Order: sequence, then structure tokens, then C-alpha cells
Amino acid sequence: MFAGFALLSVRDRANRRRLGNAAFWGLLAVSFLFGSRLGDLANGLLVVALVLLGGSRALGIGAPKSTSQHERETRARRRGNVIFLPALLIPILTVIGTLTLGRIPIGGAPLADPKEVTLIALALAILAALIVAMAKFRPPAAAALDEGRRLADMIGWAIILPQMLAALGAVFALAGVGKVVGRIATTWLPLGHPFAAVAAYCIGMALFTMVMGNAFAAFPVMTAAIGVPLIVHRFGGDPAVMGAIGMLSGFCGTLATPMAANFNIVPAALLELPDRNAVIKVQIPTGIALLVCNILLMYTLVFRF
Repeated sequence: MFAGFALLSVRDRANRRRLGNAAFWGLLAVSFLFGSRLGDLANGLLVVALVLLGGSRALGIGAPKSTSQHERETRARRRGNVIFLPALLIPILTVIGTLTLGRIPIGGAPLADPKEVTLIALALAILAALIVAMAKFRPPAAAALDEGRRLADMIGWAIILPQMLAALGAVFALAGVGKVVGRIATTWLPLGHPFAAVAAYCIGMALFTMVMGNAFAAFPVMTAAIGVPLIVHRFGGDPAVMGAIGMLSGFCGTLATPMAANFNIVPAALLELPDRNAVIKVQIPTGIALLVCNILLMYTLVFRF
């Protein structure tokens, strides 16, 4: 898909930055297709090149061929609610695949790896929905790739933020950042009371998620810093309750950061909003209210089990 975006970008003479787009999507395609064979140094240089392309504003928005707004509205009225069929197929087939693919044996082994079955089911559901859409609506053969490139160009470099931030979380965990944060927190914060430890953990999860854009990346850092040593070991809290509500606290930070591009930048691009941060501005009050509720909920439950 990214290789197709790169080829189409080269041919898009309406985009003055078409070569930058082609280089960015082309390098991303190389990463996915050959990353496991390139070695650490080559992959590192590839990532640096992607960052330089994104940071130097080398990317522009292409102008793929598409229907007009009037044509889309006319066709939507004519087809009715059937236009939602491909979109509805994705969650339905994903659930069915998740419940079945890991249980179908072939040669004594499951058809899909049980650890990856949901991701595999999602990919297959997307392909099935694409086939149904192409057969039902009969668009031009390259329509899906053209529209995919249009959306990718609108999102730009932020499309790879989830991957990069997840990798950054793993690096932070291996580098012992959690221990450093823990020493700072215990030195400068009054964490001698269980409620203080819970509040510091939940707020830290939200703030670290805002910085890293990914609650999964923030979780190992804050859990190693405050969650395990204080809430679990010192005050005897339940690790399952702490982990579950701690992740919810991190997601409160997800609502309030542009670093969570797949949640906050992509919707703005899909809706073609003039303000890329419009979604975040609407979500911040909800995020704050949920964070307060999570702190109270954890303090109420984590020491009761």
C-alpha cells in the first residue's frame, strides 16, 4: 500500500512536494517489506530519514482524481444505507474471526496464532470489506489506492507516530527510565499516604501518555516508577486493579494530546476540519473528568481485594 502511495505521488504533478511524499511513503514501504533484513544500522538510518522528511516539511497534500461533493451526495441518496455495508462488515467479521480462527486446526496447529488472532481477523475483515465495496459499487480499479493516498497525505508524517512512540516506550523501559522517575517522585512528592501514591500514579500515567502519545508506552515506565513499588509493595494494593484503572488513566491523557495521532489527528483529517486540534479541544474536559473519577475509583478498589 505504501509503495503504491509512493508511485502515485511521483506521478502527481499537481503536488509541488510530490518527491518528498514519494520518498516518505517509499521509505515506509521499505521498512515494512524489508525491515527484518536490513539490520539495526540501516533501519536506524531509515527512521532518521523519515524524521528529517517529516520535520523539514517536505510533504505536501496530493490531488488524486476523485468524485465531486455533488456526485458523492447524489450517489449516496440513490444507494441509501447500503453504503454502510463495507464499514459494518469490518467489526462483524473481526469478531467472528477472533472467535473462530484460533480454534480451527490444520495439521495439528491452529489456523491463526492465538496471540495474533484479532489482528489477523481485522486484516482479513478489511480485505473482505474492500472486495465487497469494489463488487457492489464498482468504482475505478485504483479508487481505493487513490483515496488511501489522499487520506495519508492529509495526515502526513503523523501517520507513523503510534509506531515510533510505542518503540520509544520500549526504549525507555529498557533504559530504566521508570526507576529514575520513581526516585524523583519519591524524593519530591509526599507519597507517604496511599491516596497520594494513587493520585501520583494516575496523573503520571495521563501526563506520560500525553508526552508519548501512547498509554501502552507510558504503562511500563509509570508502573515501574510508582505502581509496583508503592501501590503494590508498600501499601498492599491489588496489581490487577491497579493495572486496569492505570491504563484507563493513561487513556485520559490520550484524549488531550496531538501525539496520539491515530485518535486525534486522523479524525480531524477524515472530517476535513480546518483546525487539526479541534478534536483534542473538545475532548480535554472529558479527559479531566475521567481522570478524577479514575483516581477515586482506584483508591476505593485497589486496597479492597
